[in-house]
Amino acid sequence: MSERADVVAELRARAAELDALLARLAADDAAVRADRADQTADDEHDPEGSTLSGEWQRIEALRRSTAAERSEVKAALERVAAGTYGVCVVCGSQIPEGRLEARPFSTMCVACASA
Repeated sequence: MSERADVVAELRARAAELDALLARLAADDAAVRADRADQTADDEHDPEGSTLSGEWQRIEALRRSTAAERSEVKAALERVAAGTYGVCVVCGSQIPEGRLEARPFSTMCVACASA
């Protein structure tokens, strides 16, 4: 298998993981919203656990973060298809292999990312 095929396989696998996580978060969000709609739910005064509002905020933050990463992975797959994957969008130099291994959807080399 070529290096490009490896990258594509890795990015597609990560995309599938993120899609599954987004689906779980959507289900969790729906469950919390249903609980919040229940007029008898008075979790705001429960000293033993987190509130439904707090749980909803946690789920929403995770959803936003996961959706952002999913968008980055999609963009990386588009760069692979365009032949620009691994090229810094700022200076045009190659992104070091180690950076791409750690963060396969990187768009900038180390120097540009730290600037």
